Amino acid sequence: MKDFENITTREKLSHRGGGIEIDLTSLGFKGHRMAVYQNHLGGGMLGSIQVNDTIRSQVSNVRLQLEFSNRFKDLDEIGNELKLYFAFLMGFDSEDISEFQRRSARAY
Repeated sequence: MKDFENITTREKLSHRGGGIEIDLTSLGFKGHRMAVYQNHLGGGMLGSIQVNDTIRSQVSNVRLQLEFSNRFKDLDEIGNELKLYFAFLMGFDSEDISEFQRRSARAY
């Protein structure tokens, strides 16, 4: 697992979910960020763990999409590792993660 601790720019964890944001510069995506988060669905239940980045979130930026299109697999791998890191920090085990990922991302 990658060492995300040194590139974390924001972190908020609670029993109601939360998230982590990292700087992707040292991973080859200068000036871009990635975030992983988990929403509270209500009734004490947490939703699935989601991930997003500043590259794919700008789908209307054709230049940016073309520049990084051949590296989306790398972003997916970083995102999956970041999800596991987040789950680890939240105190979840592998069974918890599997259960969460079957849930909705949001309550509405």
